[in-house]
Amino acid sequence: MKKITVPTREQVSTGSQEIFDLLQKRLGKVPNLYATIGYSANALKGFLEFEKTLNGGVFHPKEREAISLAVSEVNACTYCLSAHTMAALKLGYTQDETIAIRKGTAGDAKLDAVVKLAQAIATNKGHAAPELIEVFFAAGYKEDGLMELMGLVVVRTFTNYAYALTDVPVDFPVVEPLS
Repeated sequence: MKKITVPTREQVSTGSQEIFDLLQKRLGKVPNLYATIGYSANALKGFLEFEKTLNGGVFHPKEREAISLAVSEVNACTYCLSAHTMAALKLGYTQDETIAIRKGTAGDAKLDAVVKLAQAIATNKGHAAPELIEVFFAAGYKEDGLMELMGLVVVRTFTNYAYALTDVPVDFPVVEPLS
């Protein structure tokens, strides 16, 4: 089987190189997974634009990290779990909170509704029990939140699948699998 490696800047198109330069400036590095997606400038640009647009929606950064953790756990993505655990810790989550979210629960009722619904969407290929959707709406979210939650699940699933297909080296502190 062909081994997919992390490309250098010189191995990608000028379109991807431009995106790499922006990522380097914004993040201080080009994460291995983003670099690998950069084999296609269209895929990298589309992913980043979709994520950026959704980041301007109804969910605040801590909620988005919780969604990323819940979805990445469903998809068993060590890369994204590691990256998003680090991001969640920077946003103020404790290590125990990140583990609870990965297990599908959150201490706050509103966040718990988001985590459970995101997990169900990822697990059931878009389908979720009606009661989870009702709890989500009862927590104060509206239809726009439901559509954006679905989008955030898709964004994270994209990176989860990119890792599953490539198994590139994780360049974040690696999290342990749940027991």
